[in-house]
Amino acid sequence: MPAPFKADPAFDAGSVVACDWPLCQVRLQDDARFPWLILIPRRDGLHELEDLAAGERTALMEEIVRAGEAVRVLGEAAGRPVQKLNVGALGNVTAQLHVHVVGRRHDDGLWPDPVWGRGAARAYGANGLQAAVSRIRLKTGPAPAK
Repeated sequence: MPAPFKADPAFDAGSVVACDWPLCQVRLQDDARFPWLILIPRRDGLHELEDLAAGERTALMEEIVRAGEAVRVLGEAAGRPVQKLNVGALGNVTAQLHVHVVGRRHDDGLWPDPVWGRGAARAYGANGLQAAVSRIRLKTGPAPAK
């Protein structure tokens, strides 16, 4: 029996698991400045998009779109509707394949610059984190039928 999926421990420092989708573990970045999800394909040894099989790359794109919808829900709930989605698979700090989906606004504190490694994160706090995770789960519901 294969070992259960493990995200790189570095993700634990700034994000929490929200739910699992067919391909990815979905994590909420604990930074209330931006509605921000991280998708981590639940496969061992992945570093690049090319490490996924063709069907998995297609599934990842669908999950990115789904994450964008959830990010927009988070922005609406915070009273700051998302104007632009930023999607990136950088991996310069944490090599494990993962994709960031970040909601941006023209009036956010970093616009138009990237969010990665910029400024101090503003934690949601326990209640805010729980509410955000609940919104993600409510919006995304069970995995879509294939």
